[in-house]
Amino acid sequence: MKYILGFMMLVSVVACKKIEKGFQSDGIRYKDNNLFAKRGLILYQSDRINADGSTPPYTFKMLNLRKEDGSPAPAEFTTTYDIVVFKDGMAFNAETDTTVALLNKKRETQKRLPMYFNESSGQLTFNKASANLPLGKYVFDVEMTNVTGTKLYPKLATINVVDPLPEDLFVITDNVSNAFNDATGAATPMRNPTITCTKISNTGARAILKMVDKNGRTFNPKAGEIIARGDRPIFENYAKFNPVIKTDTAMICDFEVAPFPLTKYVTPTTDWGFLMYYRIPSQFVTIDNFPASLGTFSVNPRWSWQLKLEGTYVIQVKFSDVTKK
Repeated sequence: MKYILGFMMLVSVVACKKIEKGFQSDGIRYKDNNLFAKRGLILYQSDRINADGSTPPYTFKMLNLRKEDGSPAPAEFTTTYDIVVFKDGMAFNAETDTTVALLNKKRETQKRLPMYFNESSGQLTFNKASANLPLGKYVFDVEMTNVTGTKLYPKLATINVVDPLPEDLFVITDNVSNAFNDATGAATPMRNPTITCTKISNTGARAILKMVDKNGRTFNPKAGEIIARGDRPIFENYAKFNPVIKTDTAMICDFEVAPFPLTKYVTPTTDWGFLMYYRIPSQFVTIDNFPASLGTFSVNPRWSWQLKLEGTYVIQVKFSDVTKK
């Protein structure tokens, strides 16, 4: 009888003890607590927070975003900027969106913060407005709430605001040049030109194409120093929305939508990809190691490249073995 009474008393004690609900881990984390935000990309998203077995549902709050030295984060993080986006439910269609007017029916300007924090997942999202963020390292705390209560996780992650890599902005897939003999048409290989891409503004969607000799002297497309090569594709074949403008120093295309070129140039007989062909006539150039006794030669570059993001860019093609006359 005394054993039965003892057992009943034990059951009574256990029954009166409060049962703890749920679990909240001390070890929540990102897959990598160093988060990288490349300025100006159309979209960049971090990983979600790993809740480490914590009981759902839970929410997160970002707190005390600050510089690595503890000073306040710059105002740019909480400033809204005008960016052009596609309207909800709409997307670009290369087959039907063939004019700026048609394109603008799908686009609108919105004010956006450069960064958003998802309170359900802890995921960070950066957009084109992030081009305005100062370079640097920024740390933040996270507050997590679930059925067990609320807990603070100091300095959970570091945001590294960096510039995009060159390949995030510009990719070269072909680049050669040949000297053509004016009399025979025979082609002789030259040194490959050096093609560089420099972003000079986050605004607009403009490609400024220049060709220069080894001394940096610019060829003048407006004066006929740069011409097309027969029926082969040139800048104009990829200018979908606006005509190419020729100046004394450059050919300029306002391309509206990245990437540019947007689509390959395809004829009934040839898929040209993104290739462009040009000629600098012989009366404007001297080519190293091509003596006058061999005749006169034109310079004939061919390239294929693509811009990945909107912005204003100078694309320079430099001939290291050519001198402008």
